[in-house]
Amino acid sequence: MAELTKTGLTRRALLGAFAATTLVAAPTFSKAAGFLRGSGDIRRIRMYSGRTGERIDMIYWIDGKYIKDAIKEVNYFMRDWRTDQVKKIDLRTLDIMTASHNLLDANEPYMLLSGYRSPATNAMLRRRSRRVAKNSLHMVGKAADLRLSSRSVSQVARAATACNGGGVGRYSRSNFTHMDCGVIRTWGG
Repeated sequence: MAELTKTGLTRRALLGAFAATTLVAAPTFSKAAGFLRGSGDIRRIRMYSGRTGERIDMIYWIDGKYIKDAIKEVNYFMRDWRTDQVKKIDLRTLDIMTASHNLLDANEPYMLLSGYRSPATNAMLRRRSRRVAKNSLHMVGKAADLRLSSRSVSQVARAATACNGGGVGRYSRSNFTHMDCGVIRTWGG
């Protein structure tokens, strides 16, 4: 890395170039899992919840297979904390989150702001903000709102967009990034 600084390249510039290169290469991969193929035989997710105080550091995929008990723990962790309801989280969303985290080369866990949302919770949030979708993918376990304190919303959103696996929303004023496994699209600023 010392050689990079001598040439005037910073780590941030190198990561930016890597992200731009990845965006160009992204169409060759069908989903975020394509980005994970070259990263070894395990997939790991690290998150904490400021709402519940819970933490998770979980290997959920190994040697080509999802680990059933690990996925159950992830589902519970990403539950609607207001109602304590649990929903199966779409594995594609989990893979997008993991691939994005890997692209960012971040050591810290994600802060999970919202995973699954019950219809009642989603309706309550809609009454408070017009930015909450009526038919949110959170209600079917296909979305997550995440934050990394060491990365900007734009950096996290670029990494998620590079995965070419679903929707990516930038919520800069609220300091979080939305990731889902729905139709590929971007929004926000």
